[in-house]
Amino acid sequence: MAHLFADENFPHPVVEALRALGHDVLTVLEAGQAEQAVPDAEILAFATSQNRAVLTLNRKHFIRLHYQQPDHAGIVVCTLDIDFGGQAERIQAALAAQGNMRGRLVRVNRPAKR
Repeated sequence: MAHLFADENFPHPVVEALRALGHDVLTVLEAGQAEQAVPDAEILAFATSQNRAVLTLNRKHFIRLHYQQPDHAGIVVCTLDIDFGGQAERIQAALAAQGNMRGRLVRVNRPAKR
C-alpha cells in the first residue's frame, strides 16, 4: 500500500479507485489546501513532510521539480484518462514495480488508442 497525496486537479474518481485498491490517498481538499493556489513546490514539500508521493496531472512542473528537488517522497505524473479504474490499476502496477518511491519519478500514461 502506497501513501499518496493527490494535488488539486487530480481526478477524485481515481483517488477513490486507488483507495478501493488499498492505498492511503490524501487529497489537497482533505489537507485543507483546496482553492488556495498553493505553489507546486509547496505541494511537493507538504507531501514529502507527510512521507507521501504526489499524484498529479501537472507533468511539466512536477518533472522539473523532481530534478530541482530530488529529495522527495516520490512523484507520480499521469496523463488524463477518463478510464478512472484503469488509470488506478496502472498507477498501482507502476508503484508495485518501483518499490520504495523515495526520490523517484514515475510516469503513468493512458494506453495508446487502438
